[in-house]
Amino acid sequence: MSETTLRLDRPLKMVTICLGQMQTNCYIVENTKTNQAFVFDPGDQGERIMNTLEEITKSCPFPIGHENIEYEQYFAGKSYLYPLSSEQVSIANVTFEPDCRNHWHIHHGGGQILLCTAGNGYYQEWGKDIVELHAGDVVNIPAEVKHWHGATKNSWFSHIAISVPCENGYCEWLEEVEKENK
Repeated sequence: MSETTLRLDRPLKMVTICLGQMQTNCYIVENTKTNQAFVFDPGDQGERIMNTLEEITKSCPFPIGHENIEYEQYFAGKSYLYPLSSEQVSIANVTFEPDCRNHWHIHHGGGQILLCTAGNGYYQEWGKDIVELHAGDVVNIPAEVKHWHGATKNSWFSHIAISVPCENGYCEWLEEVEKENK
């Protein structure tokens, strides 16, 4: 993963970086507690297996937070939640222990954006193949799409979850993911 520290005025931004003749899109996420930002290049697909909570904590640019007790009934395995913002847009860092995943769910009204920050994970839309995720990957999930996401069997996984704002939007939690789907 290519990482650079910058100072920003805004919490989330996509920028185009020009290096001579080369041009690439990068995503910037700000840590408002330290007033620093991290640049993730979605083209960098380096795999880093995170075996312990300590490793993922050191690698992730945001706090891991506390065990996700409020939503534990919608997860198979242990997850951690650290709310980053509830003003204007709901943004949270979600961390999954190895082999943890959330249940199938649908965001009604507005979709969801995942910014993968550390470890290795999976994402799957209903009726489609599983996609492996790595730090720097960005997943845009449209409204009304049934999906799940979580960690691989051997690695912790963290992502920033951004709820796309909409009027009267909500998340509908569904059945647990069957073992052959993970």
